[in-house]
Amino acid sequence: MKVLIEADGGSRGNPGPAGYGAVVFDAATHEVLAERSAGIGMATNNVAEYGGLIAGLTAAADLGATEVEVRMDSKLVVEQMSGRWQVKHPAMQPLAAQARSLAGKFDRITFEWIPRERNKHADRLANEAMDEQAGIEKKPEPVKWTGARGTPTRILLLRHGQTPLSIERRYSGRGEPALTTLGEQQAAGAAARLSAMDSVDASTPIISSPLGRTRQTAAAVASATGGELDVHEGLIETDFGSWEGLTFTEAAERDPELHSRWLSDSSVPAPGGESFDEVHRRVRKARDELITVHGGKTIIVVSHVTPIKSLLRMGLDAGPSLLYRLHLDLASLSIVEFYPDGNASVRLVNDISHHPRS
Repeated sequence: MKVLIEADGGSRGNPGPAGYGAVVFDAATHEVLAERSAGIGMATNNVAEYGGLIAGLTAAADLGATEVEVRMDSKLVVEQMSGRWQVKHPAMQPLAAQARSLAGKFDRITFEWIPRERNKHADRLANEAMDEQAGIEKKPEPVKWTGARGTPTRILLLRHGQTPLSIERRYSGRGEPALTTLGEQQAAGAAARLSAMDSVDASTPIISSPLGRTRQTAAAVASATGGELDVHEGLIETDFGSWEGLTFTEAAERDPELHSRWLSDSSVPAPGGESFDEVHRRVRKARDELITVHGGKTIIVVSHVTPIKSLLRMGLDAGPSLLYRLHLDLASLSIVEFYPDGNASVRLVNDISHHPRS
């Protein structure tokens, strides 16, 4: 796999409060595969820039990349990593050695200097890391019209209804808990909501994860709409490995260091299970397959919290931090559209207006 890394670092004072940012893109599609950022305390610009490079190379290695293009607006780092300039400063030498060690893991790697205006994504991550370190609240970005063209593939994303594990807030990945009575009512409410939508009729495909709780929910939708139910293995929930069935607290007590890293780094897998990066790649492949078959149509996808978040992340062109910041209720409805020109639009997120009234 070939990836593109853009990395940056900054220091407010040089030396001063510093941070770095790195983003890894799929070289073919330019889709964001990973983002890394952190505040590093008091440091120089050059130290922070090496921090961004090391974080980007580490993320690329975790993704299984074999070919890497690195682009940075630091002439110093690019020239030193390319072997044209010596690393003379004592504080830089161990960082350069660590970066070279990581670079040696790839079959092919190149380094290119780019102007700062072409490195905005990594620069933004670095500044956000410095802001967070300083306790500065992030300002929301303005909404922009996408200008998307063509007929989109409209995906109605439905999370399954309640199960006994969801009541107790336990990790529920590949297990097979059935819907509770309330879960069945939630599925029926969602089915009625979907069947009343103008874009849904008996010809609307219904695609479900292979697990029982999603198939139960999808069967209620099929009964209400008259649509045909199909199953796609790529829409299955994250494999939580040995954390399956544990609560958040129990998993944290069992594997405190690993659980902490897993909550902040999407490349870290659960013990014996999957990482969120692996889930994202699997779901992206499933999305591409569904668009190939149903391009330009409306389809209903019944799945789980992580695959649905991954599809919304694709629609928003967002990094993996979205996985930790977005909440999705049981039997919630979200809508994302993917256009043939590569644009996308998220129309709805976490709508539960169809839930049964207590």
